[in-house]
Amino acid sequence: MNTLSIIFLAIGLAMDCFAVSMAQGIQGTKFRAALLMAVLFGVFQGGMPLISYYAGSLFAAFFTRWSPWIALVLLCLIGGKMLWEAYTERNEQEENADTGNSILGIGTMLLLSIATSIDALSIGLLFIPVPEVLWRAVAVIACTSTFFSVIGYALGKSLGKHLPFNANIIGGIILIAIGIKICLEGVLL
Repeated sequence: MNTLSIIFLAIGLAMDCFAVSMAQGIQGTKFRAALLMAVLFGVFQGGMPLISYYAGSLFAAFFTRWSPWIALVLLCLIGGKMLWEAYTERNEQEENADTGNSILGIGTMLLLSIATSIDALSIGLLFIPVPEVLWRAVAVIACTSTFFSVIGYALGKSLGKHLPFNANIIGGIILIAIGIKICLEGVLL
């Protein structure tokens, strides 16, 4: 596996992080929380291939079979929570989005990190035949995911100011759509 292949792989894996971070920017999440989330995304995206590489074929069947469903459930729960908040706490959420004070807890960040990096779990198996590139690939995947998360947040933050509706609706729909996408890819491919 050459460097260009690793970069394209890393960009593909980072797209979920980009979309979730953009949703958080639209929602008005504080920059410090978004930066921590970006770092967590990078750590989890880079760490998941290590887990599957070292677990090897012993757990490959489990990862392949259940990881799409786990991602679907986690992202739908978080997305559904965002939609519920948009429905029940509309005024409070709009005030938070306007002032940039949307609260994103560490538990939610960890769940988002796990859910968006589940597809990276099976990637480690690609490196079993070429272990000499594993650590370089992990570094590229982690840095790319962090970078795309920061860019996604910044884009969402600039777009969020121009939206005439509650941003939690968009964020919830994006998370649910990503969960469905991951699940469909995992089940059908």
